[in-house]
Amino acid sequence: MSAASAITTRRRTPIVALLAAGGISRAGNAITVVAVPLIALQISNTPLAIAAAGIAATLPLVIGGVVGGAVVDRLGFRRASIIADAASGATVLAVPLLAAADALSFGALLALVFLSNLLDAPGEAARSSQIPELSALARMPLDRVAAMQATVERSATMAGAALAGLLVALTGPAPTMLVDGATFAVAIVLTVAFVPRVALDDAETDRGLGWRAMTAGIRFILRTPLMRAVVAMVVVTNAIDTAGLTVLQPLYAKGLGHNGAELGIMIACFSGGALAGAGLYGIIGDRVPRHGLLIVLFLLAGPPPYLALMLEPPFAVVAVVLAVTGLAAGPLNPMLDAALYRIVPAGIRARVLGALTAGVTAAMPLGSLLAGIGVDALGLTAALGLAALLYATTILCTGFGRRWRGF
Repeated sequence: MSAASAITTRRRTPIVALLAAGGISRAGNAITVVAVPLIALQISNTPLAIAAAGIAATLPLVIGGVVGGAVVDRLGFRRASIIADAASGATVLAVPLLAAADALSFGALLALVFLSNLLDAPGEAARSSQIPELSALARMPLDRVAAMQATVERSATMAGAALAGLLVALTGPAPTMLVDGATFAVAIVLTVAFVPRVALDDAETDRGLGWRAMTAGIRFILRTPLMRAVVAMVVVTNAIDTAGLTVLQPLYAKGLGHNGAELGIMIACFSGGALAGAGLYGIIGDRVPRHGLLIVLFLLAGPPPYLALMLEPPFAVVAVVLAVTGLAAGPLNPMLDAALYRIVPAGIRARVLGALTAGVTAAMPLGSLLAGIGVDALGLTAALGLAALLYATTILCTGFGRRWRGF
């Protein structure tokens, strides 16, 4: 497909197939998130086993994000996504097969999880990098497609987690991974059958695998004011969100005296609101001022949950606050993704998206660590207040100025 053909022929099947493949892949990832820690516990019944599995799942996302982008740009988005899905699927399927043969050691599990996630990061970058050209082919606004992508992925993650819970209960954690492997196969079939190859008009001439090619995405981020602002905002706020999800909210829920049972309700309220928000943005997103809306939604989505938990109102109030803040949070990723698709040159798109994923992923464990240290030193109430203050400060310091021109 060429850019010229994109403006003469309207085809929506490719973008629908691409989003469906991404959603199915996300459902598979959700299954992995549920099943792998349980398999690790079966093999080595210690909390450290879960921690090691978590590191094996997170670290390769950082490495793959930085290094894999150059490979994706060199191979082409479509071919790279197919290869990444095939390789990730093979590593995932090895887990239940080795377990069935009673040959799955803890070290082998960590190695397979590491390899699967190492390939998953560039695979996701390759899939997302096709969105601008396929949106143009479908004659659909980028903001709308980005909102559709967020809605599909959030829905798929929720469905995948629920399916994983059911499958683990019926078959055990290792056989559940067979379904995860099948999701990669479905994604490959959808891509091969319905997603055409994207021919880029502005591909960069430097498509090697040397140091300069590897760091092209990072250098683009550093020299582009809007990219620097987006990265600073996203990296810090994602670290705070991770601190809230993994440390602050669980401690708050545990303090309510029901063994933390309210945590599931809190996550469900926020996730449901976010899903509705992303869907609503897909309907009206291309008709509203983007920058002003981004700042307002960030301020509504970020600090209020931590302030609500700090003030300790009745739990019903907390649930409503989380649902409303989730509604505000839903459009944020589509807005930012659409902006990135517009400003990043196609020839280095996978490298930029990969570098951004690596930065965000690397900062998330740091958020959990600092939250634990903060609660230990200051107490939960002060840590919640500090999180709200840091969230608001980050938005106000990074969200304004000439650097946002063109957002």
